[in-house]
Order: sequence, then C-alpha cells, then structure tokens
Amino acid sequence: MAKQRSKRELNERFSPVAHTAEDDAKLFADPEFKQAYDALEDEYAALRVILSARKDAGLTQAQIAERMGTTASAISRLEASLTSEKHSPSFSTLRKYAAACGKRLVISFA
Repeated sequence: MAKQRSKRELNERFSPVAHTAEDDAKLFADPEFKQAYDALEDEYAALRVILSARKDAGLTQAQIAERMGTTASAISRLEASLTSEKHSPSFSTLRKYAAACGKRLVISFA
C-alpha cells in the first residue's frame, strides 16, 4: 500500500530552479529562444493555472483522479498535455478537473 504524503512533503518535492535576472537576460537575448518561449506562453499559463488550482486545494493527482472517477496516470497525462501538441483536453474534462479542485472553469480572451 502506498504511503500517503503530506501536503508539506509534496511542497518540499517541488523546487523549481531559481533564475536570476542575469540568467533571464542571457536567455532572452537569443531571438530563437524568445520566439520559442513566446510561442509556448499560452500552454504554460494554462498549466500554471491548473497546477495552482490543485496545489491550492491541497490535492494530489490521485485525489483529483478519485474525485473525477479516473486514474492518477490519466491526471498526469492531462496535466502534461497542456504543454504538448499531441492532445488537448476537452472543456468537459477541464470543467471536471476544476470542480475536483473546488473551482469553476472560466475561459477568457485578453
């Protein structure tokens, strides 16, 4: 039986690499990097939103899966799909994910 991880343990595992302003300046000085980065902004913004919703709710992928009636691996694929051109989740799936986090799906154009 898998050991249940605490919210604190999950937060400690997530440790993004820190970037300094100097690091960013070097990266964005490369026109090819900037173009590729800008092209992915929408996908990564969507990923940040759903990961933030799950984190704010204090839920694991397995807990989201249970609430949605699916598997943790399906939730992992759903989260990964937002940064991939292979598959885009349906509005229905995103609506269920939002509800599982105690949120409501809202789509807007800026």
